[in-house]
Parts: sequence; C-alpha cells; structure tokens
Amino acid sequence: MNTKLTVDEVRKVAVIGAGVMGEAIISTLIASKFRKDAIFFVEKRDDRAQEVEEKFGISRASLPEVASADLIFLVTKPQDLEAVVEILAKDLNRTALVVSLAAGKKTALVESLLKSDNPVIRVMPNTPLLIGEGISAISAGKFAREEHLSLVKELFQSSGSTLLIDEALQDAVTATSGSGPAYFFLFVESMIEASMKLGLNEADATLLAVSTIKGAAAMLEQSGKSPATLRENVTSPKGTTAAALSVFDEAGFRETISKAMRAARDRSVELG
Repeated sequence: MNTKLTVDEVRKVAVIGAGVMGEAIISTLIASKFRKDAIFFVEKRDDRAQEVEEKFGISRASLPEVASADLIFLVTKPQDLEAVVEILAKDLNRTALVVSLAAGKKTALVESLLKSDNPVIRVMPNTPLLIGEGISAISAGKFAREEHLSLVKELFQSSGSTLLIDEALQDAVTATSGSGPAYFFLFVESMIEASMKLGLNEADATLLAVSTIKGAAAMLEQSGKSPATLRENVTSPKGTTAAALSVFDEAGFRETISKAMRAARDRSVELG
C-alpha cells in the first residue's frame, strides 16, 4: 500500500469558509506548492469572496461544485458544519480526503453525515498559522490511513508545528492552543493599558509589551529551561517582580487561567 500521498496527486482542493482561518489554510496550500488554478474556495459573503480572489488569485465556487475535489477543508463555523456537509455528501468525490477544522465536531459526526467511507481528519490549528508560526493538532478518523495523515501533517508543517493526538484530547487542545493566542493578546492589551496609566504613551507601551512577550517566548523556546525556572531567575526576593507576582497570586491568577481553560474545553465539548 502507498504510504505517501503527495501534493502532485491532488488535482483539486477546496476550502469551505474563507474567514481568518480559511485564509490561513489558503496561504498554507500555496506555501505547499499547490497550483493556484487547483485551489477553490466557498464563501457566502460577496465582499469577502472578492477580497480573497484578489489577494490570492484563486477561484470562488459553490458547494456542489467543490464536491468533486480530491482534498476538502471544512473551515466553517461549528454551527454551520452539518448543513454544509449534508450538501457536499450528495455529490461527494468518494475518494476525497476531508479535513475538518470545526471546533468541537468529531470525525464520527462528519463521517455519519457523509454516509461514506471517505477518510476524515480533524485538525485544531491556531491563528499564528497566518504567519507560519501556528501549532496544529491532528487526529485521524475511522477511515483515514497513514498516507492521509502524512499529507495533512506535511501541509500544516509548512505553516508551523504539528502534533498527532488521540481525538479524545482535541477539546483540551482547543482550550490550550486553539483559543490560546487570545489569552496572550488580552494579556498584552492589558499590559499596554496599564503602562499608559503609568505615564507611557501608547506607541512606547505597545513596543515594550510586545517586545517583552516576544523575548520571553524566545527564551522559553531556546533556553531549554522550564517556565518556572525562568520566572524564578527574574524574580529577586522583595524586588519589583516579586511585588507584581504577589498581586497576581492574591488575585488567584493560576485559578483564573485554569477556570478559563476549563470553560473553553467545556464549550468545545458542547459544540460537538
């Protein structure tokens, strides 16, 4: 059996949903050397569709038209997934690989809606995929084989890192990396607001906050040290950092993070 499905074997690709993540998928496909005339997208908003066509030089199509694709990405809102898949199923290419990015939606659901043995793979990426710094967790459905996983993993690695996981862990991934960028954006937003209250102008506060987060992330990645060790290294007893961290502790910072991530996980479960 062939264990390597290549880009050259995929003659037609469809991206259903051209929002922020849909655009990230389109960028990933182009970065993976797919021909632009082989990439089609479905988008219900005319103004957004025109924007995508002009930006990427690819063609808009209808749901029935993309059912013949060899590789189909479902990048719809979770609440729209079932209606979309039911339309696709009517004329679906019975050898198509279907990749679902819908939060909370299990491969078993997609398989049941397709009413076929098409391979289905579930992926939870995050928005840094747009700049080639994403992390995508990948899980195989009942009919997906090694060659299908290999292709999907290769595609998403062109825009960041990948992780193969059991599908039962996808809701936890959603709470960690899927929603995770928003946690950091909120933290930086709050740092900037606090800096301005301390007297800095917005431009300087933004530069300081963004550069600090960027540098801290690089240290985490490159130093080989744990977050706890790095935190301790910058925290002098009775110093300024210790004073700030004590406020976080008093406010239940860790408990708040845990509660927030449980809420995200639980919502992902509800969406399924």
